[in-house]
Amino acid sequence: MKKGFIRINTELCKGCGLCVEACPKGSIRISNKLNIKGYHPAEYTEKEKSKNRKCTGCALCAIICPDIAIEVFRG
Repeated sequence: MKKGFIRINTELCKGCGLCVEACPKGSIRISNKLNIKGYHPAEYTEKEKSKNRKCTGCALCAIICPDIAIEVFRG
């Protein structure tokens, strides 16, 4: 199965949690840190170069994100 990864622009994210719920692999969580706007943004929990990534690049997180803060990469 192909692997993917995402990048979350933490300064755009308002921490709504929709991406956390949408991710079928559990690769996203809400951060304990605050962004510049005072929100707890979502964060990707996997290493981009790891061979053990669970992310498949399905893009469900990016599709549901109301802030357009998630970029998806496949391959």
